Amino acid sequence: MIILTNDDGIDAPGIRALHKAINGKGIIVAPKDHQSGCGHQVTTTQPIPLLRRSETEYTVGGTPADCTRLALTHICPDTTWVLSGINAGGNLGVDVYISGTVAAVREAAMHGIPGIAVSHWIRRPLIVDWDVAARCTAKVLADLMTRPIASGSFWNVNLPHLEPGAADPEIVFCEPSTKPLPVNYRVEGDDYYYVGEYAKRDRTPGTDVDVCFSGCIAVTQLRL
Repeated sequence: MIILTNDDGIDAPGIRALHKAINGKGIIVAPKDHQSGCGHQVTTTQPIPLLRRSETEYTVGGTPADCTRLALTHICPDTTWVLSGINAGGNLGVDVYISGTVAAVREAAMHGIPGIAVSHWIRRPLIVDWDVAARCTAKVLADLMTRPIASGSFWNVNLPHLEPGAADPEIVFCEPSTKPLPVNYRVEGDDYYYVGEYAKRDRTPGTDVDVCFSGCIAVTQLRL
């Protein structure tokens, strides 16, 4: 059985696109609310509300990692894959340490279950076409889900943001960038506002950041 989750919340368009990419298969176990940027946070000292919305959908009052934990231990112990996304925004390079999307599949890998995190870089002012994202994701999943992957490893996929009508992008296997995100703040009195510009991050050739920003689908294999 395939579990689908995300960090944008169960009603986000990205998880619907992911569901479409696997032809409506699997069980959705996703956060009730937006959890973007929560990393691998888990809930251990308070109740986690779990609501069954349908035969194939569960909402969780917790984080993406909570969703994976509950899916594997209580909802679907016979899970064979955990898929997370499609995140509205890139999860490239060091983003994987911040990302709830990636944390959901990292948690699966901890339990010996393979996983794939899928994200869509947003190149403003372009608007995400979720039908295109679903089509590209379907192609990537068809490849990755037939490849052997070592225990403790998982896949991280980032879709580029192309102009409307552009040809479907090439899939490129690459290494993750290890360069930091741009860090800058606007100061107003005692308050600091993050103003780092995502698109201005380091683009070392051959890394996932450069591959995705160049218009290809960046695929990295990560290990615990």
